[in-house]
Amino acid sequence: MSGCDDDLNTFPSAEKDVIFVVNGGSHSLSVIDAERLEVASTLQLDAVTYPHHVNLSPDGTSLVVAVPGMDLSEGHGGGHAGHTMPGKVLLLDAKTGETRAVRQFDAMPHNGAFSSDGTEVWTALMAEPGAVVVLDSRTLEPKQTVTVGALPAEVTFSQDGRYAFVANGDSNSVTVIDAVTKAVVKTVPVGANPVGAWPGNDGLMYVDNEDGKSLTAINSGTLEVARIYALGFTPAMAATAPNGDLWVTDTDNGKLIFFAAGTTTRQGELATGAGAHGITFSSDGATAFVTNQTAGTLSVVDVASRTIRKTLTVGTKPNGLVFREH
Repeated sequence: MSGCDDDLNTFPSAEKDVIFVVNGGSHSLSVIDAERLEVASTLQLDAVTYPHHVNLSPDGTSLVVAVPGMDLSEGHGGGHAGHTMPGKVLLLDAKTGETRAVRQFDAMPHNGAFSSDGTEVWTALMAEPGAVVVLDSRTLEPKQTVTVGALPAEVTFSQDGRYAFVANGDSNSVTVIDAVTKAVVKTVPVGANPVGAWPGNDGLMYVDNEDGKSLTAINSGTLEVARIYALGFTPAMAATAPNGDLWVTDTDNGKLIFFAAGTTTRQGELATGAGAHGITFSSDGATAFVTNQTAGTLSVVDVASRTIRKTLTVGTKPNGLVFREH
């Protein structure tokens, strides 16, 4: 990985809270100083095309960046023919930005996710049939492969780390895998073209169905469908605020949509920017951050008042993001 841009500060101190933002079009990571709410540095990713998502290790020392090698800002549908597109995942030092390891694949990975104990990185390969590859988190050496549905996108974990959830875009289902045994426990039918199952703080996994324009909420304990949200817009990501309310990005209209905790009752909305996409919260829950892919910006949202505190210009087509507490 090359160094920071000359007109920006050096990589932030490990003693600071930061937000890492993946810029797909710029092939870079923006590093945001969470206290000053400014772009502290921009790290250009070498030999990388369209990085997509970023995940932080439980101990906060490592980042995994998925590189599908294709622009997915217009959607994750099967028309991408991902099985013909090679991709890679990168393992980075979260405090220096240095590349520790790179793993190439014949099919494109949408994200990488650390296991709850930090010893593994899981990634799904967009192929038919699809596969989840379990990697050693220090070396990215493959340890095991699990067959899942067709053209899987994101792989995520329940908050307790017991299960991995894999969204199968062309099978309209979610494969649930035991994180320890690597056995497939259940396949749950969901809406059309699911992209990710996002863990809430309420024990539910919220599956964004792009073509179905809906969310399917799956209980992460019983693995039963708890609720279905008929949205009427294309969801990009879902997350629960500290009070349990559900936040969903409406990528069609550049907004955050709010639902009351435990219900499908819509509370309101907040315009953030064109192509609203990823959501993450600060460690104290007071601030949220939303990437706006088309606008090339990051919205800083006050959680209590649901107002925009600041809008930062980052790279082109920002997508995944993660908060790192110092």
